[in-house]
Amino acid sequence: MKLGWIGIGRMGYEMAAHLAKAGADVTVWNRTRSKAEPLAQYGAKIADKLPDLAACDIVFVMVSTYDDVNEVIAGPAGLLSGARAPKRVVECSSISLEGSAALRALLAARGVEMLAAPVSGNAKVIKAGRLSFVCSGPKSAFDSALPYLKMIGPAASYVGEGELARIVKICHNVFLGVVIQSLSEITVLAQKAGVPRHAFLDFINESVMGSTFSRYKTPALVNLDFKVTFTPKLLRKDLDLGLDAGRRFEVPMPLAALTRDIVQTLIGHGMDDEDFAKLIMLQARASGISLEPENVPVSDGLA
Repeated sequence: MKLGWIGIGRMGYEMAAHLAKAGADVTVWNRTRSKAEPLAQYGAKIADKLPDLAACDIVFVMVSTYDDVNEVIAGPAGLLSGARAPKRVVECSSISLEGSAALRALLAARGVEMLAAPVSGNAKVIKAGRLSFVCSGPKSAFDSALPYLKMIGPAASYVGEGELARIVKICHNVFLGVVIQSLSEITVLAQKAGVPRHAFLDFINESVMGSTFSRYKTPALVNLDFKVTFTPKLLRKDLDLGLDAGRRFEVPMPLAALTRDIVQTLIGHGMDDEDFAKLIMLQARASGISLEPENVPVSDGLA
């Protein structure tokens, strides 16, 4: 089966690399060709134009926003700009319910099945073999794509028809925001009372409250290494999507609303150029303390 891949950001590169390394027949395209070219060492082909992917059986899309998705699929030089169209599109970006539904209708008009398949994880999680997909759309599309999803990550959950995967991903990222803010608050509280951050988080991670996420974020919270995995602005976007969904379905979301405003405060203070775990710095400032890296080797739990 011939596969196409659109979008070679940090995550897209690792995902496409997993396919190529597993022996899949994959052709990749990126707006900046030089970013895709290193994948050739793993056997991937590099496309010059998006319509070159139209002959593929399945085309995966992993870009940043709905505008980007719409451009690469339906733009003047997009995937559907030629006479041919792929059989299926697996769309992995984080976009709204409405945007996903519009994209599904656009593809259906060309006879293309769409599987919504947003992910939980980032480039480091992919390398560690921990990426997970949540999928919705025609069951036939899921069954066809599943062997290739499993080449990228070990878990792919099918939740039903239509755009249900999008609401699951939105709920996931709202939870992400609420949890990192809560983790920042309790870590700063423990430190101000005299407990080193590494000692406190070691206890949390070994307790029933520990999680893959708390372990993964421990190096950032302990050593203040805020190399970007997910920016505050992207988190704000997903919190906004969650609050929009809450209004649509008449579900009160007070914690999500408060977290959204805290993330906005972080952005307003100019701390939006690094990882969203920098919320701990905002919490420390609000608590009247200044944080310094503890320079203690701690595990991220992914090894």
